Amino acid sequence: MVVTRFAPSPTGDLHIGGVRTALYCWLHARQHQGTFRLRIEDTDRERSTEASTQVILDGLNWLGLHHDGEIVYQSQRFDAYNAIIDEMIARGQAYYCWCSPEELDAMREEQKRLGLPQRYNGKYRDGGEPVPGVTPAVRFKNPLEGSVTWHDKVRGVVTVNNSELDDWVIRRSDGAPTYNFCVVVDDAAAKVSLVIRGEDHVSNTPKQINLYRALGYDVPDFAHVPMILGDDGKRLSKRHGATNVLDYRREGYLPPAILNYLVRLGWAHGDQEIFSMDEMLQFFRIEDVHSAASTFNTEKLRWLNQHYMKEATPADLLPQLLPHFAPLGIAPDEAVVLGAIPHYQERAKTLKEMAENMAWLFQAPQSFPPDAAKKAFKGADTVRLLQDLQSRIETLTVVNEETLHDAVAACVEANGVGFGKVGQPARLAITGGAPSPDLAVTLSLLDKAEILRRLQFAAEYIQQNHG
Repeated sequence: MVVTRFAPSPTGDLHIGGVRTALYCWLHARQHQGTFRLRIEDTDRERSTEASTQVILDGLNWLGLHHDGEIVYQSQRFDAYNAIIDEMIARGQAYYCWCSPEELDAMREEQKRLGLPQRYNGKYRDGGEPVPGVTPAVRFKNPLEGSVTWHDKVRGVVTVNNSELDDWVIRRSDGAPTYNFCVVVDDAAAKVSLVIRGEDHVSNTPKQINLYRALGYDVPDFAHVPMILGDDGKRLSKRHGATNVLDYRREGYLPPAILNYLVRLGWAHGDQEIFSMDEMLQFFRIEDVHSAASTFNTEKLRWLNQHYMKEATPADLLPQLLPHFAPLGIAPDEAVVLGAIPHYQERAKTLKEMAENMAWLFQAPQSFPPDAAKKAFKGADTVRLLQDLQSRIETLTVVNEETLHDAVAACVEANGVGFGKVGQPARLAITGGAPSPDLAVTLSLLDKAEILRRLQFAAEYIQQNHG
């Protein structure tokens, strides 16, 4: 039975690198009709927050990476961890370490001075007297000889000598079990068959394998995926822009675009760029993930997002688009937005941009960009043309794209001018300079009264400012 797990720590945002790991875990489990588990590693009681946990849950839910079974919270399993630790002490597999923080600091400083690796020197490995005033930590008795080897599904064969490892802490002096210990116990309890995680955990793996063996647990397979870099070659962080997955939702990206982009960060299937979820499930193989770091390219993501926006139906985009009007102070008419979406699917790369481009539908211009006004508004001649167009539209009994097109064409013909003389100022009057489709389509997105109000306002504006 294939079992994977995603095990984030709720001490901050759910970053895009974590989402890629979750996607790889989810794909591998689904490909093998296996189980994808979610574990919240909240043993750091000072830094773990409910808000961060909720971000994790909301992010995975938004992307459709749904887990199987109950969520495991490590903070609720301290009794189970401590029972195992006590058994290990009784069996001689772990021991109390009475070194004070000051003593450990001095030990490291001396090792540093001598040019030695900085690690615990095993002072209490074979026992020792309690030290008054010191609450002991508990350390795992790591093997002193031999080596740890595993075949990493991404990195290939990895071997670490036990002499490079020390007797690491499995329970801190404050009574909290440590990450490396809890991970092993929980993965064994969940029967995890493949641990997919970031390459920053490679150094933890030999420690954990030794613990698996000491406890008599089956050792899972491992796949350590490469880190994601910003375009400057440094590890992806907030200085490169959004990293929290929910920031991408706020910026107006679609889940299929995020998932499509992330699956390609470190993996390829020929030259194919666009992958549906079905195709990801068909072609993705964790063994084909490259070990080299990947570079995050926001423009590539925007290109992908626009592709999915163009492919979506207006009805599918509508509920995802509507929340992006609130930051603009707009309570949109859903029917108007739905009618406008087809005309903006190729004019925006994110939903946020689409909403901003559509704002003119609900916010009439109060002024006009100076450069655009100087170019489009030519004083009395423009006023006369706008008033003529206004009068023609006012007489329409049926107002739609066709009749509005005819009204504009009649205005152009009657005044003996080129289309731009009417179209350019009319478009600016209606939209305030926002991106918009063909003029007749643009006009048709508003009701008749609103068209007339905006044309009238523009004529008055020109008289006052460009007379």
